[in-house]
Amino acid sequence: MKAVQFSEYGEPEVLRLAEVPEPHAGTGQIRVAVRAVGVNPWEWKVRSGAMQGFLPLTLPTIPGSEVAGVVDEIGDGITGVSVGDEVFGFVVGAAYAEYAVLAQDHFAHKPPALPWPEAAALPVAAETAVRALDSLDLADGQTVLVNGAAGGVGLAAAQFALQRGATVIGTASEPNHDFLRSIGVTPVSYGEGLVRRVLDISPTGVDRALDVAGRGALPDLIELAHGTDNVLTVADPEAQKYGVRFAANRSKHPLPALDQVARLIEQDSFTLPVAETFPLERAADAHRISQAGHIRGKLVLVTV
Repeated sequence: MKAVQFSEYGEPEVLRLAEVPEPHAGTGQIRVAVRAVGVNPWEWKVRSGAMQGFLPLTLPTIPGSEVAGVVDEIGDGITGVSVGDEVFGFVVGAAYAEYAVLAQDHFAHKPPALPWPEAAALPVAAETAVRALDSLDLADGQTVLVNGAAGGVGLAAAQFALQRGATVIGTASEPNHDFLRSIGVTPVSYGEGLVRRVLDISPTGVDRALDVAGRGALPDLIELAHGTDNVLTVADPEAQKYGVRFAANRSKHPLPALDQVARLIEQDSFTLPVAETFPLERAADAHRISQAGHIRGKLVLVTV
């Protein structure tokens, strides 16, 4: 099969299309013919070598963790799915490829009307957002500041927080402010002066703060949320320096988050825009755009 891999750390150009052996479904697994693959900021950070301390790799390696596709193999012990079903979820191993393997309870059925790119954009954003809000113990009536609210995880977290009855303030670049307002989020610009801008909106600060951007905002978030206990980052490797929790590991049981986001989409209560799609052979372009930031929603690779 065709897959995108890198054999050395470096700039986006190290990503190259290659012919590699197809994976097959083992016990407790399915295989899908991949239709679309979500691209996440974590992947360019890994590719660049910036995360070697957190995630040492054996090279060459195929990036990616989320796909949407059509089931074409079913391993022993799998229930609730048939060949030909359309699913989305987390892969075992690698995602930037024509075929991928997923484990039981790590995938959900794709809502029929949801296009492939939008489905592939969901797993990481939904699971990370739910896990982060649970870790923050966000409750009805509280105010949460989401740093990086226009990206995939940020948009998911903002919408799940609203579903929980919270008030959401979100940092984003100016072109994304109107969109955030349209989904019920109060936008603010990030960068110098953030504390003052948030206090203008919420004079007593916020109850919780979630950082999904990883761009040096932790000191401001700590001040606004009245201490490190109320702050969580999923993106800033300097978390330990500030005494902030760093939640990088995916849940061992992501199915509830996948089912939840699928239900909300079918109820027209959740949206996660796809900013741009790319064929597999242009994965380097997707990484380059992801690395530049300021994206509304997700970037997605497509195989057809």
